[in-house]
Amino acid sequence: MDAPTTTTAGNKDADSEGVADVSSGWFTPMSPAETEVTQPSPPTARPSSAAEGSSTAPPAPARPTTPEPVRASTPPTPAESAPSARPAAAQPSPDALRVRRTLAEIGPAADRATSYFYALLFVRHPDLRALFPPSMDTQRDRLFKALLTAAEHMDTPDVLREYLRHLGSGHRKYGTQSAHYPAVGEALIGALARYAEAVWDQETEAAWVRTYTAISQIMIDAAAESELHSPAWWHAEVVAHDLRTPDIAVVTLRPDQPYPFLAGQYTSLETPWWPRIWRHYSFAAAPRADGLLTLHVKAVPAGWVSNALVHRARPGDVLRLGPPSGSMTVDHTTDSGLLCIGGGTGIAPIKALVEDVAEHGNRRPVEVFYGARSDHDLYDIDTMLRLQKSHSWLSVRPVVDDRAQFPDAVRQFGPWNAYDAYLSGPPGMIRSGLDALRTIGIPGSRIRHDSLEELVAAGN
Repeated sequence: MDAPTTTTAGNKDADSEGVADVSSGWFTPMSPAETEVTQPSPPTARPSSAAEGSSTAPPAPARPTTPEPVRASTPPTPAESAPSARPAAAQPSPDALRVRRTLAEIGPAADRATSYFYALLFVRHPDLRALFPPSMDTQRDRLFKALLTAAEHMDTPDVLREYLRHLGSGHRKYGTQSAHYPAVGEALIGALARYAEAVWDQETEAAWVRTYTAISQIMIDAAAESELHSPAWWHAEVVAHDLRTPDIAVVTLRPDQPYPFLAGQYTSLETPWWPRIWRHYSFAAAPRADGLLTLHVKAVPAGWVSNALVHRARPGDVLRLGPPSGSMTVDHTTDSGLLCIGGGTGIAPIKALVEDVAEHGNRRPVEVFYGARSDHDLYDIDTMLRLQKSHSWLSVRPVVDDRAQFPDAVRQFGPWNAYDAYLSGPPGMIRSGLDALRTIGIPGSRIRHDSLEELVAAGN
């Protein structure tokens, strides 16, 4: 499943106004042995999406037995999940207030700030350009947005630390080193200073320096820890390529060395045809004794990696894999039922979760709602029905909805109060699924998904 990315996969000096002094050493990271960073406690403000970067000089500011598909009635447009309110006792720190104020100010100019950020980074540090894709069209706002997302959630340290640790260890596949962080920090400060000029002062700059220093240190420490027990990437040979529909392929890979992961997780992948362009795909099977990995890939319009994997990849081709990631895994210490909602190729990690429950010998109930826009799009329904026939505790219900907003159909069944919920699919389906599950009484703490764009916001 082509997952959205907030990480940099699915995804910083001319004398310019507002650019931090390179010689200041403010962003110089420490080695893991030198310090243990204490999380600061800042804010919550939603950064706006930004646009493409530039490598030119900075511009002037400017989811029973052979079941019939459930035909979902057209549900009302789900309300956007609102951010959880901050507990009254948890007052934001002065740094949090300043970061939040900066994000609000920079929102309307986010596109220009993003371009300026990349321009500062590449003009002053041209050697860093090689770490990015040849075409910045595929990079767009990812790095800049990831930094702003991290900064705005500094007051949710447990969630943020996990988010940043994934970013830090995952960045090893790009060739990122600790020495690169100061340059990124300086470009970040430079862009913020120019496009949040109305609220920018020495105290605000100091707040951002402290925030970025904490963010970068967590990432650096995570990368150093990851280096002790895993490679930066794995080579994986394509051993089977099954075209299920004109635009969906099941790809089987053999990694060159053991690839440890959990059912429900995903990997980042780079093809030989598009160097330095990485995309996220969920594993469609639980870990196997033969070490093979299976992915479900849908070719999406203008999707460089997905189209290459569906239409070009053949047995014998060698890909690169980043480390596994994701928290949509089964807690085998409980016997709670699993309510699984998978849309499109989002059925891939759901299938892996079913296999994982079966391998652990648990007889806990698992209810799968498999959604698609049409019967034709239920490309893996035969596999899911075979699993249902083999396991009495498993129920699979195909749900066809032309608008792909099928989670409302879940309300016809249940009750679900003793179940843990799992969501996998397009971002819109996950948003509507979250809304549907919460309205039927499943608390957010029992809903798992890996829509990366919402990982940090959903953590609270």
